Amino acid sequence: MKPKFRNHLENELAGIRRDGLFKEERLIDSPQTSHIQLADGRTVINLCANNYLGLAGHPEIAAAAREALDRWGYGMASVRFICGTQSVHKELESRLSGFFGTEDTILYPSCFDANGGLFETLLGPEDAIISDALNHASIIDGIRLCKATRYRYRNNDMADLEARLKEASEA
Repeated sequence: MKPKFRNHLENELAGIRRDGLFKEERLIDSPQTSHIQLADGRTVINLCANNYLGLAGHPEIAAAAREALDRWGYGMASVRFICGTQSVHKELESRLSGFFGTEDTILYPSCFDANGGLFETLLGPEDAIISDALNHASIIDGIRLCKATRYRYRNNDMADLEARLKEASEA
């Protein structure tokens, strides 16, 4: 790498660190539960995981996962429309449809992917969507992909939300 470019990158990183914006991975040496052990030995309360119900480390879930790995392997190796859909996925989708009383269900590998396909499916050019400026990146990307007219309001600003709602109703 050329010294001038390297120096530029180092200065940019120094500025990011100085401004408190530099992100470092938090090393965890335990399962994701309500309390986690950090690599430095401290135990802390975990307030940022999506494991709301505590199922990530539940023994029955772990046993079912081991059984599924033995039978089905680890992952599909690609998206279902390229490599195919395993019968276990169709079975789960069918059971979910029955549980929710819906005609059909489709599973996505992540919420990010689901949000990427949700808005385009539900909204057309005649629709409007009003979105918080600080929504998750997957919601923002999903909204960008749809044909609806988009209105974004400032986070936690009810006056701006009201203005966007009025703007949308007049469109």
